[in-house]
Amino acid sequence: MIEHSGSNYLADRPIFSEKTFATHHPKLSRNHKTFLDHLKEYVRCSPEKAKQILFTFFPILSWLPAYNFRQWLISDLISGISTGTVAVLQGLAFALLVNISPSYGLFSAFFPILTYFILGTSKHISVGPFPVLSLMVGTAVMRIVPEGTNGTTLFSNNMTVEEQRVFVAGSVTVLAGIFQLALGLLKVGFIVIYLSDPLISGFTTAAAVQVGISQIKFILGLKITNFSGPLAMFYTLEDLFKKITLTNICDLVTSIIIMTVVFVVKEINDRFKAKIPIPIPIELVMTVIATGVSYGCDFSGRYGIQIIGELKKGYEPPITPSIEVFQECVADGFAIGIVAFAVGFSVAKVYSIKHDYPINGNQELVAFGISNIFCGGFRGFAVSTSLSRSAVQESTGGKSQIAGVLSALIAMIVTLFIGFLLRTLPKSVLGALVLINLKGMLMQFSEIPNLWRKDKYDCSVWISTFIAAILLGLDYGLAAGVAYELLTVVFRTQFPKCTVIANIGKSNIYRNRKDYVDICEPEGIVIFRCPSPIFFANAGFFKEKVSAAVGFNPLRILRKRNKALRKITALLKQGVLHVTPKGLICTSYEYIASDEEFDNNRVEELYNPIHPNDLPFHIDWNADLPNDIVVPKVDIHSLILDFGAVSFIDVSGMKSLKSTLKEYIRIDVDVYIANIDSDLLDKLENCGFLGDEIQKSMFFLTVHDAMLHSVAKKGMKYPYSVQSAKEAEYYTCIKGYTDETLRNRAITMPSETKF
Repeated sequence: MIEHSGSNYLADRPIFSEKTFATHHPKLSRNHKTFLDHLKEYVRCSPEKAKQILFTFFPILSWLPAYNFRQWLISDLISGISTGTVAVLQGLAFALLVNISPSYGLFSAFFPILTYFILGTSKHISVGPFPVLSLMVGTAVMRIVPEGTNGTTLFSNNMTVEEQRVFVAGSVTVLAGIFQLALGLLKVGFIVIYLSDPLISGFTTAAAVQVGISQIKFILGLKITNFSGPLAMFYTLEDLFKKITLTNICDLVTSIIIMTVVFVVKEINDRFKAKIPIPIPIELVMTVIATGVSYGCDFSGRYGIQIIGELKKGYEPPITPSIEVFQECVADGFAIGIVAFAVGFSVAKVYSIKHDYPINGNQELVAFGISNIFCGGFRGFAVSTSLSRSAVQESTGGKSQIAGVLSALIAMIVTLFIGFLLRTLPKSVLGALVLINLKGMLMQFSEIPNLWRKDKYDCSVWISTFIAAILLGLDYGLAAGVAYELLTVVFRTQFPKCTVIANIGKSNIYRNRKDYVDICEPEGIVIFRCPSPIFFANAGFFKEKVSAAVGFNPLRILRKRNKALRKITALLKQGVLHVTPKGLICTSYEYIASDEEFDNNRVEELYNPIHPNDLPFHIDWNADLPNDIVVPKVDIHSLILDFGAVSFIDVSGMKSLKSTLKEYIRIDVDVYIANIDSDLLDKLENCGFLGDEIQKSMFFLTVHDAMLHSVAKKGMKYPYSVQSAKEAEYYTCIKGYTDETLRNRAITMPSETKF
C-alpha cells in the first residue's frame, strides 16, 4: 500500500542483493530463439509476407493507389515545373565539375528520377546532381583521362577524349550504384550511422570550398590545368595565380552581376517566403537574360568568353561499363556511393519528420543504387539530392514523387526540343550559379564555435575531416575523417570520466561528491562509478582509476602484508616474538631481517591471499606491529562499484575485473557491484566469473542497497532515521507492494520471445 502525504516518498523494503532478489522474485523461464529459428522464419514465405516484401521493394504500390488526384495534382504540377527549372540549371552547371559537356547534366536530371519514383520511400526529395558528388566523379575522371593527353589506353582509339570522360563518369556512377544496391540488399543501411553530423558537415564544407575553387576558372574565363589527388586544390590555386593576369573581364563582370542579383533575390525569397507562394525563379530569369545578351552581343566572338556550345539533342544508347574502370576506381565508387546515400538519406529524414511519414533506410539504398546504375548506364553521372532543390519541391506544394517525375519531364523537354536555345549561355554564368548556391554549405563554418562549446570531440571531428578532405582529396579525406571519428569513440570509451560518488541529502540518490555540499559518506566506504564499457582497451585504465579512488594499490598492500607475515613468522621461530592472549609481545630488538631475505626466489608467493583462519594468531594490520615492522594502513573496509553505465564487458575486461576484485578482497576490503544489468550479470555467470572469492551475494540491485548492507555488516549506524522521514511527510511504500490504485503487471509472458 501507499500512504500519500506531501510530495516525497519513503521506500520500506528489504536490502536486496542480486541473490536475495532472485530468491524473492524468481525470473520467468523464457526460451530464446536461436539463429536457426530466425533463419527459418526469414526464409519462410506466406501470402502476407510476400505482399509485404513486394510493397517494400516497390513503395509506389502503397502510395500511388491512395493518391488524391483532385487535391494534390495541381500542387505537384506547380512544384514539378519549379523544381524542373532548377534541376536543369544545376544539371548544366554541375556537369562542369565532372569535366564533361553540360548536356550530360540534363541526363542526370532525368533518368534517376524515373527509377526513384518507383523505388524511393521519400515523397519530397528531388533526386539529381549534387555538387560534392559531381566533383568526386570529376576527380576520378581527370585521374584516368587527364588534361593534355589523347586519352587512355583503356578504351578504343576511335573514342575522343570527351567520349572517354563520359564513359569513365558513367562507369564510376554505375560502380557507386552497385555498391549502394549491394549494401541495401544486405540490409546494412545502418552504415550511415558511422557518418556523424559533424563529419558530414566538415566533409561537405571542404567539398564546397573545392567546388568553389574549381569554378573560379570559369568565372575568370581562364583555362586552368585540372589536378587530382592529394593537394590538388593547392596546385589549382597555384596555376590560377600564375594565369590571373589573363582574366577575361567580360566573364568576370558577367559573373559578378549574376552573383549579386541572384544573392539579393534569394535573400528576398528567404525573408518573405511566408508571403511569396512560389519563390522567384531568379536563376532561370538570369540564365535566360544572360543567354539572350550573349547571343545578341556575340560575347563569344567579340570578347572570347567560353560558352557551353551545342547541346546534344535527344538521348544516346546505353553504354556497357568498363571493368578496367571499376578496378581503377573501387575506392572512388565506394566513397561516392556512401556520400550519396548519406546526403540523400539525411535530407529525406528531414522531410519525413516534418510531414510525419516513414522512410526505409535499406530501401533508400536500393533506390539510389538502381537510380545510379540506370543513370550511369545512360551516360549520366552520380546523383543524390540537395537541400536547396528539395526545398523548392517541398515549399512549392509538392505532395509526392509525381512532382519529381514532372521535373524530369522539364529536363526531357530541354534535351529534346529547346536545348539549342542555350548554345550561347556563358560558362561563367553556370560557374556563378554554382558558386552562389554553395552559400548554405559554406555557412557551416559557423558550426565550429557551437561544436566547441557543446562537444570538443565533435568539433575535432569536424575540423579534422575538413582538413583531411582539403589536403588529401575528397575520397581519402572521407576515409581519414571516418577513421578519426572512430578513434574519438575509442578515446571516449578508453578514457572514461570515472568519479567517486556519494549519498546526497541522506537519500537514495548518489552523485559526484565534488559537485555537492550536502553529502553523506559513511566512514570506510568508497563508491566508484564507471560510465563506460570495460573492454580490452580500457581495462588497465579502469584498474588505475579504482586504485586512485581508494588511495592505494591493493597489490602493494598485499605484498607488504605477506612480507610482514614472513618476518613475524621468522621472529616467532627465533623466539624474538611470543604469542600471548593479549597479542604479540616482542622480547628483543636485536634480530634484523632484510627485505631481500624474504623476496629471494619466492616473490610470486607474496601475492597469495592471506587466510586468517590458518594463522595461530590475529593480526590487526591497521595497528602498530612489533619490531618496527611497517605495513601501509588501509582506511576503507568497503568498495562499491556502480556499474549502471557499464553496457558490456569483454573477455579481457572480465579477466582484469576479476583480478582487481580479488586483489581488494585479499586485503580484507569488501567489494560490491551495484546497478549491473541483469543480462550482463548472466553473462558473467555463464563465463565462469563467479567462484570462491567472487560470489553472487556481492552484487546488489542499487548502490543504496550495497551501502546499507556494508554499514550493517560493519555494525555501523547509518545517519538516517525512518521515524524522522515519516515525520517529514514522505510518501510511504510498505514492503514494496502497491494497492489497487496502481497498475499491476500481469504475468503473461509467451513461452518464446525474441532476443
